[in-house]
Order: sequence, then structure tokens, then C-alpha cells
Amino acid sequence: MKPNSSSQELADFIRHSVVRMTSYGKSSHVGSCLSIADILAVLYGDVLNVDPDRADWVDRDRFILSKGHAGAAVYAALAGRGFFDESQLDDHYINGSRMSGHVSHKGIAGVEVSTGSLGQGLSLGAGMALASKLDDHKRRVFVVMSDGECNEGSVWEAAMFAAHFRLSKLYAVIDYNKLQSIASTEETMALEPFEDKWRAFGWEVRRVDGHDHADLREAMSEPADKDRPVVVICDTVKGKGVSFMENAVLWHYRAPNDEERESALKELSAS
Repeated sequence: MKPNSSSQELADFIRHSVVRMTSYGKSSHVGSCLSIADILAVLYGDVLNVDPDRADWVDRDRFILSKGHAGAAVYAALAGRGFFDESQLDDHYINGSRMSGHVSHKGIAGVEVSTGSLGQGLSLGAGMALASKLDDHKRRVFVVMSDGECNEGSVWEAAMFAAHFRLSKLYAVIDYNKLQSIASTEETMALEPFEDKWRAFGWEVRRVDGHDHADLREAMSEPADKDRPVVVICDTVKGKGVSFMENAVLWHYRAPNDEERESALKELSAS
């Protein structure tokens, strides 16, 4: 990608990249990656205070992908922002590669922590946010979560912890695409009334179109109105950008074959 590209260009790059990465590596979760492409593009393009030339810069904002199975999208976002060369994406999910299917921090510039056990990311983020508060530091912590992982009790324990300690620099960003691994979220374990649950746990709630860059930028940039953590509930479409993948639970696990990959890339290029 060109330096200083727009968030929309970064989102396009992420979508094209993850389709190729999941197809060539025969890995899963292309649908989950596509649903957060816009969220990641806005975060890495406009919101996060990070420096690709100093990935370990002490004053950087912290980012955690709690839904670690969408790791290909984070790798693509980092490459698009210049943390490492785009050619390294070709190794994704290849035997021996550092770019595992679930996001890994080992040897990957810009990845804070390895994740994949759903329900753990918010706890990690809350700990980082508490450390920042104790250090009286301005760094923020962003945790991108799946809707399905909100079935986990550990999420709500972390939510209660964050509200109790008034972690106003903590942002939970939920990819609310309403599909889990084998069924809808409502069939699996209903989340609604979702906003009310978070408010009851003491969080400031913002709800946006998870594919509208202006809305995402505002929701993830504005500081908390009060001394409490912020949850941004993003209404998204699983598989967004590829018509035959959209809202289809099949693409939680299936990798695009050669024909499907080329069809998807052609559609993404035309949009």
C-alpha cells in the first residue's frame, strides 16, 4: 500500500489480502475477517496512536484482537500500515510460518498478544488499562471482540472489573455480525437486549454501523463522557464485501477454493 492511504483503501487491502491468505493457506475464518475489515482499517488508519517504525514504542496505544481466529485480518492491517513487508502475508498458515491461523505475537511486529481462547481478550485489555491508570498514562486500550464470545462468563467478569476500576481508557469494540460458528447468536445463546446488558455493567454504550468509517471513527475516537469504560457495538455483516459469503455461516470455517477465491477477488475489485 501507499503511505498515508485512506481508511477505505486500507479496508480494501485487508479484504483482498484475507481472501488470498485464507485460500492459499487453506485456513478458516474468512467471513470473520471480512466483517472486521472496516473496524481494523479505521483503527489502524485513523485512531490508534502507533508507529510502524517503532512497534514497541512505550507510549503506543494497545490493541488486542480477542476474536483471535480473525488473525489474518490483523496481519493484513499491519502489513498495510507498514509494520512489515506485504510479501510476508504469503506465508500465512503455511507449515512453519510465524503467521498462524489464530493471531500470534511471536516474531510479528505490531501484535501485542497471542489470542484465540475466546473470552480472554477483554480481561487482558482491562489489565493493561488498569496499568495505564496506575501509571497515570494517557495510552488507550482497544479490544476487538466477537459477539459469540460474549457467551463467555469471563467477558462479564472483566466488564464488571473495568467498570469498578473506572477504566475510561478501555474500549471494547464488538463485531456484532450475529453469526457464530454453526448458527446465529440468537439461536445459540441470545444476547439481546445487548446494549442494556453493558449499561447494567456500568459501561458507556455506543452503537454504530460497523462498516461506516465516519461513524466508526467518531465512536472509537471520542473519549468517555464519564469516568467509565466504553463499548462500541458494531452492527456488521459476516463476509462483508463478497456477496456469496455475506451472512452465510458456511464461511466461518470453509476456505475459498481457487474458483471461489478468484470470484471473490473480482467482486472486491469491482466494488
